[in-house]
Amino acid sequence: MPGIPDPPFPAPDSPFPAPSATAAAPGASRRGVLVGGALALGAAALGTLTATEARADTAPRGGSSMSDPFTLGVASGDPLPDSVILWTRLAPDPLAEDGLGGMPDKPVDVQWQLAADERFRDVVASGTVRARPDRAHSVHVEAGGLRPGAQYFYRFRAEGEISPVGRTKTAPAPGSRLDSFAFAFASCQSYTHGHYTAQAHLAEEDLDLVAFLGDYIYETGEAGEIGRPHAPARETESLADYRIRHAQYKTDTDLQAAHAAFPWAVVFDDHEVENNWADDTSYEDDVPPEEFLRRRARAFQAYYEHMPLRSAQRPDRSDMRLYRRLSFGGLLDVHLLDTRQYRSVQAGDDRRDDPSRTLLGAEQKRWLFDGLDASAARWNVLAQQVFFSQRDFADGPPTDFSDDAWDDYRVERDEVRDRLAEAPGPVVITGDVHANYVCDIKADFGDPDSATVATELVGTSFTSGRDGAEQNPGDAVQLQENPHIKFINRRRGYVRNTVTPTEWTAVYRTLDYVSEPGSPIHDRARFTIEAGTPGVRPQP
Repeated sequence: MPGIPDPPFPAPDSPFPAPSATAAAPGASRRGVLVGGALALGAAALGTLTATEARADTAPRGGSSMSDPFTLGVASGDPLPDSVILWTRLAPDPLAEDGLGGMPDKPVDVQWQLAADERFRDVVASGTVRARPDRAHSVHVEAGGLRPGAQYFYRFRAEGEISPVGRTKTAPAPGSRLDSFAFAFASCQSYTHGHYTAQAHLAEEDLDLVAFLGDYIYETGEAGEIGRPHAPARETESLADYRIRHAQYKTDTDLQAAHAAFPWAVVFDDHEVENNWADDTSYEDDVPPEEFLRRRARAFQAYYEHMPLRSAQRPDRSDMRLYRRLSFGGLLDVHLLDTRQYRSVQAGDDRRDDPSRTLLGAEQKRWLFDGLDASAARWNVLAQQVFFSQRDFADGPPTDFSDDAWDDYRVERDEVRDRLAEAPGPVVITGDVHANYVCDIKADFGDPDSATVATELVGTSFTSGRDGAEQNPGDAVQLQENPHIKFINRRRGYVRNTVTPTEWTAVYRTLDYVSEPGSPIHDRARFTIEAGTPGVRPQP
């Protein structure tokens, strides 16, 4: 293993460093033990540690003079047939006020290994990368030369300490036959609104991918009511503030376990910067565009530093090419969209039908349409942030719509809908609204009898909105006024999807509560989409 001092890790036939005794929870699964060591065992018990407890649980190992630098866990993402991104960040004191995580102001060498087996007897790739202070000592390894559709295990070593172990998987070869693909999508995980029990349950699933659709952090200084106040205790604006906030979220051991279990594909929405921002405009503050763009640049830098993203997504000041495409054999093309960075400012009723208004921007729209036209996959998925289908909130004529959704950009929405309808297996997956919805996408939303041309699956939040409810009083009006909406539920959780060449099955998994840890999870509803027949069928 060139470039790694001998011996950098335990010998190949040695087990991983043993989990701490405090983490040995009854009923912990083998997967929980494997992917996160002591950290994931906490997830298997469905408990959530505070940031202080998480730091105590990751005390120094192996006699190093440096406390554990891997307090934020490990992650992988954006799988291709021959490569995957491996991520970690060195932060022995993750909430340090300067945002540097307790690291010295100097580069630190980090060694990494990728193996075909969980005991690292068959190491297939390894190397050393330099974690730099100007990138918050974050590490993004683009591990290449890998086999398509293969499972791997990875870990890092720095300053004599070894990270938890993560598991990842490459995408199948282009055009290859794939009998089944399992993935979950989720969004909106306010740290102050709830415990990360959903993420703990997610870590126990058997998945190929997790798609996270935005609001990974929240920018507010909210304290909340469940003993999980935001750090710092103010709205994030500086680079240090954003780094601390991301680090705080990453200290949660249930979230760490979900990252360590599968590769993730992430996109941001608004709260990673500021509520409801659009392009160069602050929605909440009357500040000049150049001032907001400086804030956006700081937020983008911290976001990249904490996500398993490729170098192609590294921000250039206030610009970040986040839209991209992942393909899984000949079965599934996932088009990950950015509905914030290029959008026209929210306008409301007067300009909803203005053809100059855009949510995607001209370049991203061309990229999307070219990808849909060229797709040979059985299913095409738009993985995006805000509600796509028409949603009228008022009884009577359709007059009451959201100005922070596709309803505020109707001409472009209809153009995207019509182009999507021409692609094989059109499905839109959505976050943002802290509720579960299932919608038939209609050729004409004003005519319930028009053809169903695609399907929208909207997932609830992990925690945002607190415990939630089965439905709100206004949901009956929504169902009445929008016959294309087939299902509404407002509990917390995620959507688990199993995709085959002949059908797509979406299971809406919900929790009873998030205000306390330990809720069980339930299959609240199940829907299927038949290949070649847009629209959903409920299942028992």
